[in-house]
Amino acid sequence: MGRVRFTDDQDNIVAGRYSDARGPVLRSDKQEVTRVFFASGKGARTHHHPEEQTFYVVRGKLRVWLGDDEPYDVVADEASFHPSNVPHRVEALEDTLLISFKNVVDPTGYSETGRLD
Repeated sequence: MGRVRFTDDQDNIVAGRYSDARGPVLRSDKQEVTRVFFASGKGARTHHHPEEQTFYVVRGKLRVWLGDDEPYDVVADEASFHPSNVPHRVEALEDTLLISFKNVVDPTGYSETGRLD
């Protein structure tokens, strides 16, 4: 309990309807943490969800479009916060590894690969 490992399910397609993201999706009843890999040129098409989401970039470079704002780039040791129900999309400008943090509101969009217990 407490320790989180991201060693399994690295080829899991997280949300294939709108995203090329690959990696494990771990959930508790209130939080979701996902280790996300985007190959260069891949990303997530415009979408929104009721959860707030933060992307913390571990390595690589991600371009983010959030609402009506101008796009901005996020690099290693930076993050991007996506408020609830605000449309957003992303594109990896190089191979990018990030951690996604969400509060769980509606977990029906895609399946978890493991539990945060």
